Amino acid sequence: MYARKSRNYVAPRYGYHVGDINDFLSGNKMEDFSGYIADARQRGETIGFIGGPPCPDFSVAGKNKGREGDNGKLAKSYIDLILKYSPDFFLFENVRGLIKTKRHKEYYEELKKYLIDGEYILSEKLVNALAYGVPQDRERIILIGVRKESDLSKRFVFTNSSFPFPWSQGLPYDATAVKAMEWPKTKPFKQDSKRKFIYQVPEELTVEYWFRKNNTRKHPNGKDIFLVKTGIARIQSIDEGDTSRKSFKRLHRWRYSPTVAYGNNEVHLHPYKLRRLSVAEAMAIQSLPEWFCLSPNVTLTQKFKMVGNGVPFLMAYYIANQIQDFFAL
Repeated sequence: MYARKSRNYVAPRYGYHVGDINDFLSGNKMEDFSGYIADARQRGETIGFIGGPPCPDFSVAGKNKGREGDNGKLAKSYIDLILKYSPDFFLFENVRGLIKTKRHKEYYEELKKYLIDGEYILSEKLVNALAYGVPQDRERIILIGVRKESDLSKRFVFTNSSFPFPWSQGLPYDATAVKAMEWPKTKPFKQDSKRKFIYQVPEELTVEYWFRKNNTRKHPNGKDIFLVKTGIARIQSIDEGDTSRKSFKRLHRWRYSPTVAYGNNEVHLHPYKLRRLSVAEAMAIQSLPEWFCLSPNVTLTQKFKMVGNGVPFLMAYYIANQIQDFFAL
């Protein structure tokens, strides 16, 4: 919201809501939301819900409470919202753990069953942000659904419960091929060191490329950094590119980053500075445009949480265009 206003972008027609999704199911916002849906239908517009319910309860590195967690329950709330208001299509995004952990996958299959019983046809894919040009190894499950009775469903051939969405069409990279390339190995950490790019890998998938592209040093959030108060000697001993440990991973300037996630004591260190990453650098690794910035009124903890919980910009951009083209919106 802050970034959009700073660019003088026109506000969404129905405004913003910073609150609980359940407000639209049984709370005081339910009547307003019903009105928005009715207004859009009267205008003859295609209605789509796009959401990624909070994922810490399904993340392997997170709380792992699953459906019983406060965040895990919101996945069902999102499905309930879809079934209550019957959008023409929806998108559901979540972490890899939702389909790779047995008990979480059982929950995920239940959610899909609710949608199929609710007359939605589905297409799903485990995607990696690398395929979209994001300098980050980040896997996410994406589920897209189309209501059978929607005009959208008449534009393609489908079976009773699935349809062929062109997930890989138009993508700049193949994530499996990218990860198989000869990326540079670890190097001893040296503060303010200079290392030229001399590798046979895509430079535009490296963190240093994006730091420079977004001019992170002069970015409004460039000084938003958690200070390292203790353990300086330990931090100095971590090689550039050593991301093998659970916490205190030092990125390599000429490699892509591990998943941007800063909760549960996971710390990412700058490749050649004796410090943690700045908010601006984290946003660059999420492939956000240079102009995007976060409000100075938000706490540093919340800024990193917002960045880590977000969908990489380029991934969202490509998928949005694939949806637009496939459904001829």
